[in-house]
Amino acid sequence: MSGRQALPRQTVWPALAGVAQAASMAMPGSGHAQGWLQILSLLWLARGLVQITQTQGLRLKPIMRLAAWQSGVFATAWLAGSFWWLYVSMHDVGGLPSVLAVLAVLALAAALALYYAFAAAVWAGLSSGMGRQVLSPWQRSALFAALWTLAELMRGQWLTGFPWGAGGYAHVDGMLSVWAPWVGVYGIGALAAGLAMRLALAGWGWRAVPPLALVWGLCWGMKAWSPAFTATTGTAQVELLQANITQNAKFDVKSGIRDALQWYDARLRSSTQALVVAPETAIPVLPRQLPPSYWADLQQHFGESGRPLALVGVPLGSTGAGYTNSLVALGPQGTAAYQYDKHHLVPFGEFIPPGFVWFVRQMQIPLGDFRSGGLHQAPIHWQGQRLAPNICYEDLFGEELAARFKDPQQAPTAFVNVSNIAWFGDTLAVDQHLNISRMRAMELSRPMLRATNTGATAIIDHQGRVTQQLPRFTRGTLIGSYEGRTGLTPYARWASAWGLKPLWAACAMVLLLAAWRRRTAP
Repeated sequence: MSGRQALPRQTVWPALAGVAQAASMAMPGSGHAQGWLQILSLLWLARGLVQITQTQGLRLKPIMRLAAWQSGVFATAWLAGSFWWLYVSMHDVGGLPSVLAVLAVLALAAALALYYAFAAAVWAGLSSGMGRQVLSPWQRSALFAALWTLAELMRGQWLTGFPWGAGGYAHVDGMLSVWAPWVGVYGIGALAAGLAMRLALAGWGWRAVPPLALVWGLCWGMKAWSPAFTATTGTAQVELLQANITQNAKFDVKSGIRDALQWYDARLRSSTQALVVAPETAIPVLPRQLPPSYWADLQQHFGESGRPLALVGVPLGSTGAGYTNSLVALGPQGTAAYQYDKHHLVPFGEFIPPGFVWFVRQMQIPLGDFRSGGLHQAPIHWQGQRLAPNICYEDLFGEELAARFKDPQQAPTAFVNVSNIAWFGDTLAVDQHLNISRMRAMELSRPMLRATNTGATAIIDHQGRVTQQLPRFTRGTLIGSYEGRTGLTPYARWASAWGLKPLWAACAMVLLLAAWRRRTAP
């Protein structure tokens, strides 16, 4: 095969498959996740990897290099297509030159793609070589699922972790979603990867029917049999606020800050619901920088008998003590002292990684160097519910939310997510983040109350269904009810005790068994 003939197979087709994988997380136009497309895109890649291992005359090292290249191209296109909107925050908001912003997105995607390139190279090396197959199709499929999941885990946890766009999120509405309360998003991703490789090994025709029938039957049976892991703690009312202030105006004293202070003050004071929630940095300045008596008047208002509980996003701290991205409670005695400080901070946006001060100085990002709050912060008790806050992309880390279930007496009955996705404009980041929150609700069987600056402000029930939602990029309030839940899903049980270690161990065991099998094969 000539170099010109090989180019589409080795580069163009994997890149197109990667773009399809990115689209499966939230389709342009509808924002809906498409699990079938995620499996199809991974099948496209897997088929290319299988063909590489079947190429006559290639020795093991070239096979591994080709597998790494195709997987790396696929992953770079997938990841860049998943978080291309970082360009908006860096260029449109932060003022970084467009060329540098594009290069930064591509560099991040390419760096993270190395995990998947290495996974594919190891798979090719262990599953074939020298014209002989030492593993059965099911063993090769399990090995691919394990290695692909290890790559996902590395991306999601190493170097602070950035798991945005993990394959399992494409299945929030698909048949594999039934496994969310058992194995979480990474387990779903492993099932999808194993199925894609098994179909690739089966080829086209009737041989693909048994794997599909098996997976469909298992999912159908699990859905029919799966017990109710949680029970209701009653329903309650909530009002979620969405001011729709653009990020370019948010920290402008003459427009955004004045607008935010006036609008949130009026809406908070007028709320008649038991709980009212304002989004991340709804109050965009430190309390000491507010107009005289503004903060004290709000505290006094909500401290009066019969008032609702208000949860308000606001930065706190000082130069000496450091600053926190926080959610504070304004309410009666016993709740007013509550404060949640964001634990999992965003690199470059909320803290500066070592060696990157020069890069951050290229952008004008206010409040860009916070300190982290603790992982185990207690929920706030209110009207029979235990409300556990998380701020912005903290709900991307299901294992960290699961850690809050370690103490049954403090286990949340509902989650409250406050976010500001205005950093990324009117992009698919809004839909992707909504699907992330839905996955957390399914994994932990808890409702998620989302108050955001520009969208998606929504109420998600414990089964991951959006029951109410405000139109995006509009100003308004969402008044609705939610049902708190008690009890633990299997995922909440094992993830609260061990984090993601069981997944790491299971994948490592599959890898070791495959390596042993290849070493001892005749």
